[in-house]
Amino acid sequence: MKKDIIIAGVGGQGILSIAATIGLAAVEKNMFLKQSEVHGMSQRGGDVVSHLRISDKPIHSDLIPYGTSDLIISVEPMEALRHLPWLAPGGWIVTNSNPYVNISDYPPVDEIIKNIKKVKNSIIVDADSIAADCGSIKAANMVILGAASPFMGIPLENLEDALKKMFSKKGEQIVEINLKAFRSGRKIAEVQ
Repeated sequence: MKKDIIIAGVGGQGILSIAATIGLAAVEKNMFLKQSEVHGMSQRGGDVVSHLRISDKPIHSDLIPYGTSDLIISVEPMEALRHLPWLAPGGWIVTNSNPYVNISDYPPVDEIIKNIKKVKNSIIVDADSIAADCGSIKAANMVILGAASPFMGIPLENLEDALKKMFSKKGEQIVEINLKAFRSGRKIAEVQ
């Protein structure tokens, strides 16, 4: 089993938390893992991308070549569109429908969504609203992670255990909000 995953978004959206949760779940499942991150001007709303390679066999490179990613997870739709060249035929893209408008010439969101929908295996989620309903808009990244979770090759219980460990230092309430957001995202993917 091998999965190449690209996680993309904008600084402050929790991209690295998604990557760390997946990585922890994979390691606890005794899988091999390589990860590469580009933070850009993340503190200023710049792009953040993480290449995550998971396998049951040793991995030699941490970067995913164009056209080979099994899954693109994005917390921002323009970043999802920007990373489409990495998507493998038959790969999945899971993205938030809500933009993070951080540039003056941000393209029309409906055009971005229309282009993402051209990908047969795409899930576009209003993660911000779902996260707010779960108790915190900050959990939008966990909604997206939940929606992407069926396509990772990692058992659900391992992902949930990793999520609990990731947020345990922030208190039980934060753990529960993030679990609820994750499970809400997972339900969306299960009906696709």
